[in-house]
Formats: sequence, structure tokens, C-alpha cells
Amino acid sequence: MKNFKELRIVFMGTPEFAVASLDALLKAGANIVGVITVPDKASGRGMHLSQSAVKKYAVENNLPLLQPVKLKDEVFLDELKALNADIQIVVAFRMLPVVVWDMPPMGTINLHGSLLPQYRGAAPINWAVINGEKQTGVTTFKLQHAIDTGNILLQQEFPIEEKDTAGTVHDKMKSIGANLLVQTLKGLSNSSLSERPQADFDERSLKHAPKIFTQTCQIDFSKTVEEVYDLIRGLSPFPAAFTFLNEKVLKIFFAEKENCPPEIVCGAFLTDGKSFLKYACGNGFIHLKDIQLEGKKRMLIADFLRGYRFDK
Repeated sequence: MKNFKELRIVFMGTPEFAVASLDALLKAGANIVGVITVPDKASGRGMHLSQSAVKKYAVENNLPLLQPVKLKDEVFLDELKALNADIQIVVAFRMLPVVVWDMPPMGTINLHGSLLPQYRGAAPINWAVINGEKQTGVTTFKLQHAIDTGNILLQQEFPIEEKDTAGTVHDKMKSIGANLLVQTLKGLSNSSLSERPQADFDERSLKHAPKIFTQTCQIDFSKTVEEVYDLIRGLSPFPAAFTFLNEKVLKIFFAEKENCPPEIVCGAFLTDGKSFLKYACGNGFIHLKDIQLEGKKRMLIADFLRGYRFDK
């Protein structure tokens, strides 16, 4: 078995979340022989080509880079095989075909944003917060056919605080996960890690983390204050929970709870027009604190109320 710094590693990732892991590996002395990320894509008013965060980092650090359009393309597969990787690392990338994840002799490791087997799926951070969890964590595991079901290597948990949002949990997880990935590779290289199958867990007890859709984000004010509050936190800052104000979409990034019997129907609001805007829920009120009305910029509630005129 090669030691940690001798392992030939191919890294696959796209967003800033993945950059933290790539940076931690590089700073730990890992031998990154290739980086795989998405192709540049046109965006913005001028439709200029934008690069992924991982590409920018790879270019800045002179790392060999591949940007395949299709992961089963023969040219890409030949280029990947030529990198002669011992192991591949996947952090916030795309679903890999078997021919890719099964290529290196030591397999492919994924960093997942939950304590597997809980919250398998595309949005583990969001759903953990939406469901009001007090703990979450990160898991490194070996990829296999079914999504997020491979053998567990290492896990580390950490608390979700009362005022945490998906964004703040994401930022904590970014560094915790990066460090766990380095530990995982070192453990594999010195044979101190043993794989733990997920098949031992009862499927009926599992919570899932499917992709977030628009209907997930619309607030149902007939639910409890706690449920609405957690939905807002779990979707902040993106894609953001929303309701409507005078037929315009009102995104809510942060709110506070008021537990008291509401004297108005669920979904109706009260405001003094100066400092507060609160919506009635099943058992209290949600005070809006940080919002964005359709067509306007994001702002704090006092700033919003200063310039907004409610319909009579």
C-alpha cells in the first residue's frame, strides 16, 4: 500500500463547497494528478462563460484539469484512465457512471453532507434543518451502484444551533468535511480504516433528502410556528422559502418565532408599517426579519417597511 503522499488522486467537484476539500488535500501534501469539473457555461446578461469554483482553484494551483460534457465519452474515459489514479474523490459533483467510479483500484470516495444512512439524496443540509434536527454531520463512503448507499469509512457529527440556516450549516460542514476527507485518505493509506456496510440499518427509520422543488419552498402557514421557522432556516439563503404579498413573491431569509394564539386566520399578517411584519401560523406568529420582494433587492424588514405601501 502506498503512503498518503504517494497516492495518485483524481478529484471531482464543482462548487465552493468542494474547493475546501481540494484545498485541504493539497495543503496536506496529497498528490492530485487530475481535477474533473463541469464545462464552462454561459450566464448573466452578456452570456459570458463562467467557470466553476473548482476550475478556478485548479487553474490557480496548476492542477491538470478535465471538463467532460459526457462522462461516458470515450475520449474523456481514455484521458481519465491515463491519469492512472489509485483513488478518486467526489465532492458535490455529478452522478458517476460505473465505468468512472469503478476505474481506480482503490475505488471512489464520496463526501456526503449528512450522517449516513440518514438523509441520502441531493439536499441533505436543507432537509436536516427543515426537519428541525439538532445534530447533523458528514460522512465519507465508498461509491457503489445505489446512490449514497456505499460502505461508510468515517463520520463526524456537529450540532445544528437554533438560529443556524442551511447556509451557516453548509459553511461549518465545508471545513469539517474537508478535514474528514484528509483523515479518510490517510486512514486508507495506512490500512487503519475498515468499511462499515449501510445494509445493517432499518430502511423504515431513514429520513431522505430529495431535491428541493418550488412547491417545497412555499410556506404553509397552517403549520406550527416551529415548522414554518425551520422551513425558512432550511431554505436560506437558497432557494429561500416564500409566500405572497399583494400577489408578489416574498422570499424570507430569516425570521423569528412568537408563540401565542394568533387572533387572525393562518396566513394573514399584521404590521405597524414601521418595525414589524408578522404572519399568523397554527400556534403563533412568524416575524419576518430579512426578506426580498419580487422585483426588489434583499433588505431588512425595517428598511422594507420604510418604503412599502400596503394596499388598503
